[in-house]
Amino acid sequence: MRSLFSLLAIILLTSCNQQEQSKEKPEDKTPVQQEFAIVIHGGAGTILKKNMTDSLELAYKEALTEAIKIGYEILENGGTSLEAVQRTINSMENSPLFNSAKGAVFNHEGINELDASIMDGETLNAGAIAGVTNVKNPINLAYEVMTNSEHVLLSGKGAELFAKEHNIELVDPSYFFTQNRFDALQRTLAKEKSSSSNKTAFYDPFIKDDKYGTVGCVALDKNGNIAAGTSTGGMNNKRYNRIGDSPIIGSGTYANNATCGVSSTGWGEYFIRGQVAYDISAQIEYAGKDLESAAKNVIQDKLTNLGGTGGIVALDKFGNPSMEFNTEGMYRAYMNDKGQLTLGIYKENE
Repeated sequence: MRSLFSLLAIILLTSCNQQEQSKEKPEDKTPVQQEFAIVIHGGAGTILKKNMTDSLELAYKEALTEAIKIGYEILENGGTSLEAVQRTINSMENSPLFNSAKGAVFNHEGINELDASIMDGETLNAGAIAGVTNVKNPINLAYEVMTNSEHVLLSGKGAELFAKEHNIELVDPSYFFTQNRFDALQRTLAKEKSSSSNKTAFYDPFIKDDKYGTVGCVALDKNGNIAAGTSTGGMNNKRYNRIGDSPIIGSGTYANNATCGVSSTGWGEYFIRGQVAYDISAQIEYAGKDLESAAKNVIQDKLTNLGGTGGIVALDKFGNPSMEFNTEGMYRAYMNDKGQLTLGIYKENE
């Protein structure tokens, strides 16, 4: 009998020790540090597979892949995150598929007004431009403002003068003309004319269902520096020199080596009110959240409750991505330091 009690005591003690060891050594959730990484978006909105032709879907996938591989090669070869962000966004700015530069939507007067911003996570320096009409690659001008001026945000004619003085490539505004964007404006104007409402049409249901929006990129380089950038043509049929979130640091773009880098896309007025990009970083810094949980809270809870639609792409300081959105789709891609490509358009990755 004594031996039985002794055996039970040993089993009980062993069990307690195992439980204590389990408490002392919780599952290790430390994120794996990527040597470098890059993530991009080409806009978010009501993007449904049933409304997409096979050829157009392929065109978007090819454009996203081409863009992200440009930045990836820069990072792989030891280039900076700032250079990777610029050149990747240049690729999307030069494509008529995206609402940025070459593919920009038209404002109410039939003009393409362009916005962009970029931020350096190492120094927290930033540059942005808004409402320019003749700058071929707005993200390059935003970079110039960041590196060669004492300012953060320039707009309109002043920004264009700054571009000329700093040898940024300028083009005739006709360069930005694309037939499908012009046709979208005409449909919107026709709806306005036939409507009995006198309300200003800042937001058009057609664009909601055909929204290819902003482009953006976040990169982490081999030196551990994060950069983020965003570029857009804004909102179809916008008036009164409306400016959205893309050139607003903390709303459309944010980067901080201590936390993350973020580029936003969606209904800009709500991203400005919610300071979406900075909020994600702040939750990591002050609440101790990881990127995934912070992004979900901001996009799925706070932004949604506010009435806003859209999404973000982001990288934390380890190179882990978030591609969070509350719309039907978001053009997006991510590459890690092993060269693995993740590509998506709709709610579920293809």
